Amino acid sequence: MLKIGDQMPEFEVVDQDGNKVSSKDLKGKKTIVYFYPKDNTPGCTAEACNLRDNHEALAAKGYNVVGVSKDSAASHRKFIEKNSLPFTLLSDTSAEMIRSFGAWGEKKMCGRTYEGILRRTFIFDENGILENIIEKVDTKNHTAQILA
Repeated sequence: MLKIGDQMPEFEVVDQDGNKVSSKDLKGKKTIVYFYPKDNTPGCTAEACNLRDNHEALAAKGYNVVGVSKDSAASHRKFIEKNSLPFTLLSDTSAEMIRSFGAWGEKKMCGRTYEGILRRTFIFDENGILENIIEKVDTKNHTAQILA
């Protein structure tokens, strides 16, 4: 798990259009990297739409927003189009990036324990240094958590 003051882990994955995106591409601007379990599920849609509805406020503070899940680039493209999302979604089908950030771990649902994506948000400065981690994400009020 990353700690405050750590450098953004190196990664290379694809975005919703199949373009390669690496950690180097995110340096130079303040970046919010949020990890979520699955496109088109209620909590993930609420979180994405909250970030969409407040995108101008985040941009005014200089933030670039990037979402990450294991979904395919095609799934991300449909999720973006369906919900008019104004930010990039990264596809990490191998979960290498997800693990390097510390957003993969044990989860429990309906009495079952399994491994999966932990809903976490990491906020980096322009130099790729971690400034904040939000581990208990409020999907409907996530922007308020980020700007607090």
